[in-house]
Amino acid sequence: MNVIVIGGHGKIALLLARELAGRGDAVTAVVRNPEHVPDVEAAGARALVLDVENSSMEEIQEALAGQDAVVWSAGAGGGDPDRTYAVDRDAAIRTINAASAAGVGRFLTVSFARADTKYLVPLDDPFYPYMAAKIAADEHLRRSTLEWTILGPGLLTDDPASGKVRPLDEPGEGSEETSRGNVAAVIAEALAARETFGKTLNFADGDSPILDWLRA
Repeated sequence: MNVIVIGGHGKIALLLARELAGRGDAVTAVVRNPEHVPDVEAAGARALVLDVENSSMEEIQEALAGQDAVVWSAGAGGGDPDRTYAVDRDAAIRTINAASAAGVGRFLTVSFARADTKYLVPLDDPFYPYMAAKIAADEHLRRSTLEWTILGPGLLTDDPASGKVRPLDEPGEGSEETSRGNVAAVIAEALAARETFGKTLNFADGDSPILDWLRA
């Protein structure tokens, strides 16, 4: 499978590149900073320097041509609300549109657990721009004709991947810690799992093997 990962220098993306490359998939990692190219290549991916925040849909479409799947794992990293909207909402929406135009078909995005207006924090909360931006991008993806999957991991950690997760549908269901390694593993397994097409999957570290959970 030819997979392009947007936000290719992120911790999850680098773990994902290693996993996919180890399976024999061809991974293209999109990075904004040329200095990140060696890290991406060391993870087994081909680096593509492209600033999706400031790229047109047509430029992104060109980058996606010939790919079988897109993984959106980019983010502004918080701090600046304007940039958060520019990357997490606007660039994500342009990439979704570009994938449709390029005929890619499969699109998987990394969001956050329970990304829904039901749980949206007040407007004056510093977390509001991130939540609102991701919710808007997720809704745009759901309305698209792509074979989409939205992943909603809980609180991210750098703990080793356990290969086991649990559903995370309502607050107060126990620890929401989710290792980035498990997120990468879920992405890798979900890419070709038709059971996940058109699904929003909220999860945290747990006791169910990833493939069993996805097939359920």
